Amino acid sequence: MDRRLAIKQLAILTGGVIMMPSCDFSDESVLQAYENLKITEAQKQLISQVTQTIFPGVQLKGAKEIQLEDFVLVMANDCLDESQQSDYVKGLKQFDGFSKKHFGKPFSDMDQNEATDAFRKTLEMNSGNNLKEVQHFLATTKRFALQGYLNSEYFMTEIQPYELVPARFIGSKRIDSTESINING
Repeated sequence: MDRRLAIKQLAILTGGVIMMPSCDFSDESVLQAYENLKITEAQKQLISQVTQTIFPGVQLKGAKEIQLEDFVLVMANDCLDESQQSDYVKGLKQFDGFSKKHFGKPFSDMDQNEATDAFRKTLEMNSGNNLKEVQHFLATTKRFALQGYLNSEYFMTEIQPYELVPARFIGSKRIDSTESINING
């Protein structure tokens, strides 16, 4: 046998054996982009459904079309401190079970009307230990989703076109109740 070929094959085999422990073959691997939160793909899908409940896309684009779940996760990963991140992830993990217990089915199995009802009623509830974490999860998701939607390229170009300050001056203009108002300047 050729020694060079044998050494080459041995080097490739050794490299493969060394790399083997770093490979993760589990079904629910943690998404690497959100290392502080340590969430899975299924949990990201739940956040996507929650943001789709907040912005369903009836007249305007919905949350899935502008990928609000990614914005929410980046903000939660980068802007919340460790205790808030911990409460956020606990609320996320408990939310499906909580909605099954209180509303009869998991949130991920609800249609749009049921999900909207469950979302509102959960935020309005008053007592409970794990309710606090679930409400923190929903309120934080709602806050970041709203921030992401209002600052999205879609909103800033098509809904409320942004004008740099100082904007143009219009001395005398009739007020039209159907005209959209530029809130940015």
